[in-house]
Amino acid sequence: MSGSRITFLQGQAGQGAALERVADRVRIQLASPALAALHTARRPLFTGIGASYAALAVPVQQLREAGVVSQRVLSSEIETGTAGFDTDCLIAVSQGGRSSETLAAFQHAAPGITRTALLNVVPSPLGDLADLTVDLGNEPDSYASTIGYPGTVVALDLIAGALAGRPAAEDPWLRIAGQTTAVHSRATEVVAGLRERGARCIAADAVTAGASRASAEEGALLLREVVRMTAAASATRNYLHGEMESAGNTLHLVFGDDREIELARSLSGAGHLTLLITTAEVEAAGQLAVVRLPRCADAARVVLETVVLQELVAQLSAERGVPIESFVFANDDTKEGGLDMSDFEVAAHFPTG
Repeated sequence: MSGSRITFLQGQAGQGAALERVADRVRIQLASPALAALHTARRPLFTGIGASYAALAVPVQQLREAGVVSQRVLSSEIETGTAGFDTDCLIAVSQGGRSSETLAAFQHAAPGITRTALLNVVPSPLGDLADLTVDLGNEPDSYASTIGYPGTVVALDLIAGALAGRPAAEDPWLRIAGQTTAVHSRATEVVAGLRERGARCIAADAVTAGASRASAEEGALLLREVVRMTAAASATRNYLHGEMESAGNTLHLVFGDDREIELARSLSGAGHLTLLITTAEVEAAGQLAVVRLPRCADAARVVLETVVLQELVAQLSAERGVPIESFVFANDDTKEGGLDMSDFEVAAHFPTG
């Protein structure tokens, strides 16, 4: 990739400033006549794989609330074409622009569908196939993405805002640098209090609803990739219908302000270690730890939830003795041109706190 590689901890440290740069860059691109066709899309279909797919929960939720027909689909499900989907614009997300499944989705999209790529790295193979491109600006990123993933959420929010005709005054990114710094400080303290118990858990569940489904899915992925802990993401109401019965020596990450609060209290009251990430005034008690977020728009909230998740996995990795970016499996069929094995070198030091 042309964006330079940094460590996970470096990404955390520079995150706020990077997100402000991304927001500024994407706003300028969306105002350009070159992207006029994107603003006219009425049935956008979002696609991606891995963390990119998780991020797509944000614009889909926003657009549906605005009355715009929208959905997300794994790139692997449309590798052979978009038949069966009523869409006029396929918006594909791939930070490096080399994901083989996403490239195939573009290659086989039905004629007449506007193919829009959201990337960090430009130029890229996906960008070469696209009719329209939006990019984050080749931001340096860690392999377990500290900048590209939340930057993608920022860009997707701005794209959704453009599609829905959101007023500029409702742009949620003007204070994101200060918000990420404050939430990171809060998360560092809270996570330090649960890291020893959390590191001994054999599995984790991440549970939420709405746009924060992105956070649950990204949280489960980070716990698997970084901490090497078995983890799963669930929708709140589905979790209540039986999935929570398997709780036992598990870490529970619960995001939300509604039924999620009672859920977190039920889990912790039964003796299960639970981290509630909420804007509500909820007191920590016993097995319940709480990170309080500022009230903000859903997309900004997802970014701040991600800040908490990244600190959680950094500390749990340190506690378990797993170097943050020591990936195990190198699958050679997921990226066009194969893998850059330097991505699998350990490129992070454990935090001292």
